[in-house]
Amino acid sequence: MNPLQFQQTVRVLEKMLRFESPADAVLSGWFREHRELGASDRHVIAEASFTILRRLETLRAWCAPKKPNARHLLLVAMAKLWGTNIKEFGEAVNEDEKTWLAAVKGKAQPDSLEARAELPAWIIERLADQSEEAVIALGRALMQPAPLDLRVNTLKARRAQVLDLLRDEGFEAEATPYSPLGVRLAGKPSINRHELFLRGEIEVQDEGSQLLGLITGARRGEMVVDFCAGAGGKTLLLGAQMNSTGRLYAFDVSEKRLANLKPRLARSGLSNVHPTLIAHENDVKVKRLAGKAQRVLVDAPCSGLGTLRRNPDLKYRQSPESIAELNVKQASILASAARLVAPGGRLVYATCSLLPQENMGIVEAFLAAHPDFELTPVDSVLAEQKIPLAVGDVLQLNPAVHQTDGFFAAVLTRKQ
Repeated sequence: MNPLQFQQTVRVLEKMLRFESPADAVLSGWFREHRELGASDRHVIAEASFTILRRLETLRAWCAPKKPNARHLLLVAMAKLWGTNIKEFGEAVNEDEKTWLAAVKGKAQPDSLEARAELPAWIIERLADQSEEAVIALGRALMQPAPLDLRVNTLKARRAQVLDLLRDEGFEAEATPYSPLGVRLAGKPSINRHELFLRGEIEVQDEGSQLLGLITGARRGEMVVDFCAGAGGKTLLLGAQMNSTGRLYAFDVSEKRLANLKPRLARSGLSNVHPTLIAHENDVKVKRLAGKAQRVLVDAPCSGLGTLRRNPDLKYRQSPESIAELNVKQASILASAARLVAPGGRLVYATCSLLPQENMGIVEAFLAAHPDFELTPVDSVLAEQKIPLAVGDVLQLNPAVHQTDGFFAAVLTRKQ
């Protein structure tokens, strides 16, 4: 790391460590303001910053008793994680810092559970139903960068064809183990200018997210609602499952997110999707569909802690208080979405969280208050879709086990 990269990384980290904005937004904003930085500089700054976010518990422990700032954390990361020799720091550090770094160099790996799992104490407390070994395995999996997963648009292509084409072009591509629509690429190749992407034959989508759409089980000619559609990754999957027939409503409270869906929708070739802006979960546009939908997918607003491979700062931007606020919103959204489900219809409640309070806690409270719904074992639904995965009554994807983001889903069926 050269002096320019060092100084720039410190300044980026200072902004990231306030945890006021998403780390990737901080980074992209910084690069927009500093266009003089070359591609190699940007790569070094980004990799160093995100490594420090992933290893923050351990780096803080190594810094103790010093209360570390961004500069201290970067120095310790260089010394301990990247093996930089004290002499190699040169004039970048003063004599006091050299003495301190020499002492840090001699420190062993911290033995606290927080440092071994690289998770804050408040998250570990909420994973109390898991063993220490399971928490450590989960935490270490969440420290690894996520692979690039693609979903094949079955309206336009077949997975075998896409795999052949990508391999012929030199990509390291393999079929995802669970989703029959998925392709996993090694590394992080830029794919958004590839002809397959531009033609709408592939979309970027984590395998776990694909499974959420698949277990919704949308069929031709049905009325289906994606209740929290966001930018529409699962909406597009549902539309392809329906072979662009029936009616597929994509609800969201964000005009910007729905606007981001439009170019994806145009590429996909779907004609059955109706993007719909709603003010809140009890909007009159929602009430008009009461009892009419065969399938409703609720990918609820959540902590996002299952996505720490991509967003390591989330474990510090969330808190017990924010989780409690989300729980209220999740329960309200699920209850409102349930009103849309026709007798015999399917309601899928999903999050990208690992916390029981956002997952089974919400589902159990819902079932207690809604005796007209029952839990359908997700194993039977996965078998319907010929997905080779056995998880029990609910879907809880674990990055340490399944190599996906940490998604949860429960399938709820309205009694006839």
